[in-house]
Amino acid sequence: MAHHRLLSQDSAIFSPSVARIAASTARDWSYIDAWLSSKFHPRPVPSFERNNDTLKVLLALASVNEAADDERNLVAKSEATALQELTDSERKIDKTSRPLREGLIEAVEHNLPTDGHTALDAMANMALQFGVAFPEPDTLGQRMCQLQAGIHDAERMKARVEVLHKHIDDEAARVEELLKELQRDDYQPPAHLAKQNLNMQRKVKALSAKLPELQDKVTALAASADTSHPTIADLARDEQAYLSVLSRKKELDLQLATFHGLPSNPDVARAELEELRDQLRSVESQRDAVFEGLVERESPVKRRR
Repeated sequence: MAHHRLLSQDSAIFSPSVARIAASTARDWSYIDAWLSSKFHPRPVPSFERNNDTLKVLLALASVNEAADDERNLVAKSEATALQELTDSERKIDKTSRPLREGLIEAVEHNLPTDGHTALDAMANMALQFGVAFPEPDTLGQRMCQLQAGIHDAERMKARVEVLHKHIDDEAARVEELLKELQRDDYQPPAHLAKQNLNMQRKVKALSAKLPELQDKVTALAASADTSHPTIADLARDEQAYLSVLSRKKELDLQLATFHGLPSNPDVARAELEELRDQLRSVESQRDAVFEGLVERESPVKRRR
């Protein structure tokens, strides 16, 4: 009985139909491997499960992809052909229309009146000064308005400079007159200057008398106070301490932000936190149930022996 079963298995293995199916499957897999290598080049093809279902899906996908590539190539060729034809036609039109355009421009220029020539020359000079390659009336009008605004601002600045220059000239004239007056031989100082000089001398003497007392106070304060001065190292150390405190403050702010919206009462906040945790557990259980359902639905059905 076992010998008969062995003979049946060998005949099945070396059956021509089975061999044709195996050869066809091998050719399909070779075609799929070549197609995947061309799509993932230069990266390696990721590993996947090789079975008949996967082969059917990949063959269908390759067929659709090749059809789409053929359509895209046809569209690209047609667009390139149309673009070339359009370029050739534009060149032909440009060659034929250029003499006509030049003739029209010359005719218009010769038939313009004197005012027209003047206006055209003015527009040309304006476009040249403004650096406009293709002058249009709107563009030139905008540039003209900008130029008028600039001229107005320049005139206002000029008026301000003239006023400032006038003040400087008046002050220079006054100083020059004062200098001439001081350089005269018969110059007499005003009467109040002598009294003002005496008052200044009295103030200087009074302050000179108080100077030793003030120096003693300064010495006492310097001795009682801390005379140490901060160094660069102290400043750097204080800066690092400040930066660490600032970083710690940011971390605490982030931690406090997680508790934003909770009540100030600890018991009420704890109860609300427990309620949120229960909701989180419920959502996690729903997620796990949905994931298990997806796994059971997507898992292949085991074949019965």
